Amino acid sequence: MRQPDHTDIETRLTAFLHERLGAWPPSSSLEVRPCALRDEPRWDGNIVPLYGVESPSGTLLSYSPTVFPDAAGINLVQLEDELGMEDSHLTVPRLFGYPEMRFGRAVMRFLGEFADLPQLGEWVETDDPRLPEWLRPFNGGVLVLWIDGGTYAAGVGLKKHSDLGYEISVGTDPAFRGRGYAQALVAQAARSIWDRGAIPLYQHGTHNAASARVAEKAGFPDRGWHSVSMG
Repeated sequence: MRQPDHTDIETRLTAFLHERLGAWPPSSSLEVRPCALRDEPRWDGNIVPLYGVESPSGTLLSYSPTVFPDAAGINLVQLEDELGMEDSHLTVPRLFGYPEMRFGRAVMRFLGEFADLPQLGEWVETDDPRLPEWLRPFNGGVLVLWIDGGTYAAGVGLKKHSDLGYEISVGTDPAFRGRGYAQALVAQAARSIWDRGAIPLYQHGTHNAASARVAEKAGFPDRGWHSVSMG
């Protein structure tokens, strides 16, 4: 199996983040910039007026100039301090003047290498009557493992953010957990995304150890990156 070139991974990731945030990499330890894309619906139809990425080399937050017209004057020193606090889900919305908004952080992973795992899944349409409801909204493709001729065991849904980047979500029926199906499907989906010329992404909650294990086994290392959003 030919592994992806690390330079190509970096090039694809940079192109995707530049498109999604309006710039990348950040020009300083914390860059906050307006981005018209924050006024547009994302893959699921929802609008997220603040979205950013934290990396070991710096953080870039992009915001809707419509929702946050005064964000250019925000105190960056205070904001950088608040981002590192445990109660940032409360303090960051207040700093932007919208205490009722919800601010969150997720571990953000991108492809490191192709995992040597079997390709078990079948790509199906989202209107397939056998699909569980959670897989129907995805706009980038659905990959499913059927057992015993049609019983749903595990599935992957792809969030197509753009032609440059797809995010992988995975779920396993409780009756079939612990068999390695999730990581095999994630690895299969990652190869498909890569063949499309895009960067495969995987995100999970900061305390979701099970999802973290799936990511590691499927070729998505934890590099200390996070995505942050508010809406």
